[in-house]
Amino acid sequence: MDEYQQAALDRLIRIAQADTGQSRKVADFLLSWWNASTCGGFDLTDLWAVDVAISQDMIRVIHLVSQVNAYPDTLGYRSAFDELVTQWRPHLLG
Repeated sequence: MDEYQQAALDRLIRIAQADTGQSRKVADFLLSWWNASTCGGFDLTDLWAVDVAISQDMIRVIHLVSQVNAYPDTLGYRSAFDELVTQWRPHLLG
């Protein structure tokens, strides 16, 4: 992961931790990487529903995912993604 990809991912996590319409779209995007079959997929047309800078960060993270062939927990983001599940998918907790 290069510094630009890491910065994009960090920005997206911060956005997803908020409580806005764009936050929900970003959380859906990130959680689809975490576990699409459980957390739900991501509708690519949702890129239209976020600011251009956010969609550019999403595209950068898509590139990251295609390069690293890894889930976010193996990249040191386990706790951040656990928090997103708690916030956006509490029904999965139990």
